[in-house]
Amino acid sequence: MATSNDLKNGLVLNIDGQLWTVIEFQHVKPGKGPAFVRSKLKNVLSGKVVDKTFNAGVKVETANVDKRNMQYLYNDGSSYVFMDTDNYDQVELSETIVGDAVNYMLENQSAVVAMYEGNPIYVELPPSVVLLVTYTEPGLQGDRSSGGTKPATVETGLQIQVPLFLENNTKVKIDTRTGEYLGRVTD
Repeated sequence: MATSNDLKNGLVLNIDGQLWTVIEFQHVKPGKGPAFVRSKLKNVLSGKVVDKTFNAGVKVETANVDKRNMQYLYNDGSSYVFMDTDNYDQVELSETIVGDAVNYMLENQSAVVAMYEGNPIYVELPPSVVLLVTYTEPGLQGDRSSGGTKPATVETGLQIQVPLFLENNTKVKIDTRTGEYLGRVTD
């Protein structure tokens, strides 16, 4: 048990038998009335995001989530196989548990798998990853200074918007939370 004053990003709460992770929180002390905590929570299983307000000092039940460093090995068609880097145990995760992380994962990449009561509940990737652009249309000569974007496909199959000057076989940095292009990476 914790109080609403202990909320922080990434904390997993057990509310009415469902697991919710804290995305954002803000302590508010209005001029009149008691203080409260305004938060944005994401359902761990469904991905639904809701706003919830807690009175200051109210007890909230936290879930004991074990986050393990794992390495993504391969996709066998119906599930994704991860290996625990501490004890080398392999775990098969379904596509619903992996979720959008599949768009940013390459074989042998590190990830954090969150476990609750021995069962995997979600996969957490680093904030950004470097992927190779496998296909994009060539930019037009006159468009280079306009700052426009064009679609590009990266090696995982994800399609993102990139600047017009990017070409095929260019490594790019992508934000795993939003899917946005962050920059070009040179070796």
